[in-house]
Amino acid sequence: MKEIESVKESGGYLNRYQHQSSSCDCEMTFSVYLPPQARNSSVPALYWLSGLTCTDDNARTKGGFQRFAAQHGIAIVFPDTSPRGDVVPDEPERYDLGQGAGFYVNATQPPWQAHYQMFDYVTCELPALIEANLPLLAGVKSVSGHSMGGHGALICALKLPGAFRSVSAFAPIANPVNCGWGKGCFGAYLGDDTAAWEAYDASCLVASGARSAAILIDQGEADEFLHEGQLLPDNFKSACDAAGQSVTIRMQPGYDHSYHFIASFIEDHFEFHARHLK
Repeated sequence: MKEIESVKESGGYLNRYQHQSSSCDCEMTFSVYLPPQARNSSVPALYWLSGLTCTDDNARTKGGFQRFAAQHGIAIVFPDTSPRGDVVPDEPERYDLGQGAGFYVNATQPPWQAHYQMFDYVTCELPALIEANLPLLAGVKSVSGHSMGGHGALICALKLPGAFRSVSAFAPIANPVNCGWGKGCFGAYLGDDTAAWEAYDASCLVASGARSAAILIDQGEADEFLHEGQLLPDNFKSACDAAGQSVTIRMQPGYDHSYHFIASFIEDHFEFHARHLK
């Protein structure tokens, strides 16, 4: 775990690191914002999972998260969205498969399975690494994300009950087995068995009995991907209602899929997570 950048922001430090990942078998880059409170004691953490095409850099520079993290004394962990490097398989002509599009699953199919183990990376390897080296409270964490990362946040919380105190998402891909993005990636990473797909689908997980702590979702009503049928929040809401899983889904008029939308409501999400992390 080598620090490659450090910038003071809102009284704390936004640091960037590289390390050799055993899960993904390549060098991975991630960022951590340590609020000013971390100088004196260990703090809880919010893991932010970004969307298609993103790296750890998008959210930390566009979202305006750090000011609210400093107010609440919460660290933010920004993982990358996939393994990267010359030895890592990719589909350069596609933005929705390969590098930048790990979908937070553990791939089982060639050529992806050797490196694309993003579920294990963000839920096991990275938390253990960070908690061993930075002033974070062991196991006191929540998770959030956007689009593909919103999907990732939901499945992390649902597949590992108790691992995260709370979960939130912006415009998540909420039922990937029934949308083009999900079908394209799941077929490549997980093969033809749709039961394997359902194990990484938030709507299917809830329908099959998985449960999570508090869930908050914001969805822009002017989101182009909502209208193209990629996100399917109504399917997730129906699954939660049928199963008795508590969820709050807020439809936000006029907002699109961009970080302008995220920046407009991220303060609410920090207040939501702070109630559970404290």
